[in-house]
Amino acid sequence: MESQILITLGRSIGAGGLEIAHKLSERLGIKVYDKELIEIAAKKSGLSEDVFEKTDEKPAPAGRFARFLGQRSSNYIDAGYTLDSAISEDGLFKTQSDIIRQLADEGSGIFVGRCADYVLRDRKGMLSVFINADKRDRIARIAAKKGLSEKEAEKYIDQGERRRTSYYNYYTFKEWGDSSSYDLCLNSSRFGIDGCVDIIISLLGK
Repeated sequence: MESQILITLGRSIGAGGLEIAHKLSERLGIKVYDKELIEIAAKKSGLSEDVFEKTDEKPAPAGRFARFLGQRSSNYIDAGYTLDSAISEDGLFKTQSDIIRQLADEGSGIFVGRCADYVLRDRKGMLSVFINADKRDRIARIAAKKGLSEKEAEKYIDQGERRRTSYYNYYTFKEWGDSSSYDLCLNSSRFGIDGCVDIIISLLGK
């Protein structure tokens, strides 16, 4: 029986993180969970996918409950708070986190974003990776992908990363994109997409 492979992959916008995840999937023969997590969470919770889409890696709610997720989510859900309450975002995060843990229980996988490195932090052998790239390369990739001007692409990146930073920092008590938050940080401008894939696989001993 082969050992389980768990990879969590954070990424700067335009750094090619999702492409790297899919190439890892092909070479390792394991599943990638990105937007699929929303579909799975919706099916298992009985909620609409739109509910999860609205809070997917979006800025976290502010208020007097902030920064106490470790105590609040399960306690408040158990106490009968509904998803229509002021802590609905926390309830959705907990639901999605439960799905990530369940999928990890079932086998190997590559989990893209959604604080998966924090959610699976206690799993033995889990490798947390962050993919970055030079800003000019990220702008060029997003401009080509989205059909935007360079100025528009830079604005798209900056706005998106503010949302990701807020979401990640709020729920993990760590800093999004900071090297101390991950096992491995790679620059795809330096190593290339395939080079990043090779490095990650080599660390897995594959």
